Amino acid sequence: MRLPSRVKFQELLASERAAYPVSVHDPISARIAHSLGHEVGIMGGSLVSAVLLAAPDVTLITLTELAEHVLRTTRSAPMSLIVDADHGYGNAVNCMRTVQELEAAGAAAMTLEDTVLPRPFRQGKGQELISADEMVSKLRAAVSARRDPEFALVGRTSALQVCGEEEAMERIRRYAATGVDALMVLGVKDYAHMKRLHQHAGLPLLIGYVPPACDDLEKLAQCGVRIALRGHFSFFVALQSLYETMEHLKAGLSPDELKPKMASAAVRKLIFRDDEYERWQAEYLS
Repeated sequence: MRLPSRVKFQELLASERAAYPVSVHDPISARIAHSLGHEVGIMGGSLVSAVLLAAPDVTLITLTELAEHVLRTTRSAPMSLIVDADHGYGNAVNCMRTVQELEAAGAAAMTLEDTVLPRPFRQGKGQELISADEMVSKLRAAVSARRDPEFALVGRTSALQVCGEEEAMERIRRYAATGVDALMVLGVKDYAHMKRLHQHAGLPLLIGYVPPACDDLEKLAQCGVRIALRGHFSFFVALQSLYETMEHLKAGLSPDELKPKMASAAVRKLIFRDDEYERWQAEYLS
């Protein structure tokens, strides 16, 4: 059975428009995003690490933890979810397993990056990349493991930030030839830069962290960009609110003072789908 979320995402890639994905980190955030009409969500590996382990983004989560979390999230809302699959959790054969698990979990797309992960012994603070040959093999393996052709595979590269323009262009050309649906590029400078990358790759682009001066969807679309990331603000705003609420209570202040900041009964009813559960209980438990 075709998943509408994947169909819609593929339609976006094939269109001539760009979209801002909303940051999604769990079932509740996906439900809220979907109820507000957001068409695409992105689940960063850093957020999964934060939510599941309260740990920084240092490649501590496992594929099983990620896939289970994605399944719970996609089950809560039928939106198109892009999942950050980091390095695919190992070599090319491990990447095949990653594709199978995230496809089965209901994701609309996954990104696979060429960064050396986890951080190896004695590596400095900067990033390192695997060889272009290895990344090509990983992407080819990922494409071969896909069962649903509408499950979008996105090759991600940080080569612009690590290796410079010339090698980045060569990597982009080679990655595009593996059969992936799109490329995600970090370190893009301006609209002209995006246009050159798009012409070189011949594939739709996902831009990691759009420069503030390029925050125009129409112009982004003209440069071949279909997804333009702007960070995980919803998660960090919610995190600050949680911290301040607990700080308030620890200080011995009144919980009543927090009531104006609480989600209203109407919002809670919408997000938790109270009406549906009441209807199911009345139909099946009476």
